[in-house]
Amino acid sequence: MENSESVPAALSIVGPGRVGTSIASAARRAGIDVALVDRSCDASVFSGGTVLLCVPDAAIEQVARKVGQAVGGPRLIGHVSGATSLEPLEAGGATEGCFSIHPLQTLPHGKSDLSGAPAAMAGSTPVARTYAENLTRTLGMVPFAVAEGDRSTYHAAASMASNFLVALEESAAGLLEGIDIDDPREVLAPLVRRSLENWIEHGAAALTGPIARGDESTVQRHREALLRARPDLLPLYDVLAGATRSISTATVPEATEGRAATRSPEERPPTTSGAR
Repeated sequence: MENSESVPAALSIVGPGRVGTSIASAARRAGIDVALVDRSCDASVFSGGTVLLCVPDAAIEQVARKVGQAVGGPRLIGHVSGATSLEPLEAGGATEGCFSIHPLQTLPHGKSDLSGAPAAMAGSTPVARTYAENLTRTLGMVPFAVAEGDRSTYHAAASMASNFLVALEESAAGLLEGIDIDDPREVLAPLVRRSLENWIEHGAAALTGPIARGDESTVQRHREALLRARPDLLPLYDVLAGATRSISTATVPEATEGRAATRSPEERPPTTSGAR
């Protein structure tokens, strides 16, 4: 009989999409016998007593119920949603608990590498929590716990850090396209990479640019240019400018004028080429 507190020799994954296929590949490399099945939940193809649902959030409860009907209640049932609680999994009738693992990583295709990716995990019982942590580590990821009541906040942060970053860079690239600059992504990429690396290393102290140095006249020229070229982006600019001011003020509370000149070289934040 399978020990539910350790990673089992067999795992059934429902949902052969990008996430399900990537997890299945990692599990097979780790020596787990994987059955990758679709949402029809044919009982004949299930492997072992642990089931992981890699389906859209809205389908979790329905598919969990189908799994319960197909196998008579698995030992453990989990999902890979970042925002959804464990409650919908209860429809599966798992005998030892429900769990979740959410890779904090973009998975653009079914062969995405999960190695080293952080993964939020939770479990409804001590057995389920231990299993979730062990499975996450076995798949090559680094587990961290998120409380049930904090899942939506956690997922909002993840969406801001990933999805909103793409939306922001696409908006910036669109502005450059509008002034006939060839390949805006290539032009912006070094600035974006350096800015991200600086933030990873220095946090809020990496902030540079006109708002950080109190140059509101340049900010106003930005607003006027956007009003002429892309008025639809002005609300986005204003919201982000406000957030930038708040971060800048919290990071360095003294007056912004002449701020950089009064710091020693060791105290000055790293620069990002072009983002003055």
